[in-house]
Amino acid sequence: MAEHTFQLEVITPDRVVLSDDQIVSVVAPGSEGYLGVMANHAPLMTELVIGKLDFRRSHGTTGAMAISGGFLEVFENKVSVLAESAELAEEIDVDRAEQAKKRAEERLAAGGDTDFPRAQAALHRAVNRLHTARTS
Repeated sequence: MAEHTFQLEVITPDRVVLSDDQIVSVVAPGSEGYLGVMANHAPLMTELVIGKLDFRRSHGTTGAMAISGGFLEVFENKVSVLAESAELAEEIDVDRAEQAKKRAEERLAAGGDTDFPRAQAALHRAVNRLHTARTS
């Protein structure tokens, strides 16, 4: 029996990261925890936080991307993600993410006049990018 599919669009201010109409499931980092979406899901809008977005296509392949906040909307068998930033796992530059992680850790360790919330967010984004690249 064929699986029901829906469209997934992930858009950032810079580009369309993904537009695919053969998706059967999405798991996204919602503000209240991870949430799953399948075909014919009820309408929904939620805030996204830094995390890994996983998706599965009808022909069995899977994909993942690192998301850094935004919003997810489910409406009429379409999932739209408007993200502050998003990178497919295969696009992530692991060396660059490692350097960003190191810089954020150094800023946090330095103390002084460091903007701690900003440094913590940078560290969280870098760790998420590394996790997404290494587990996908």
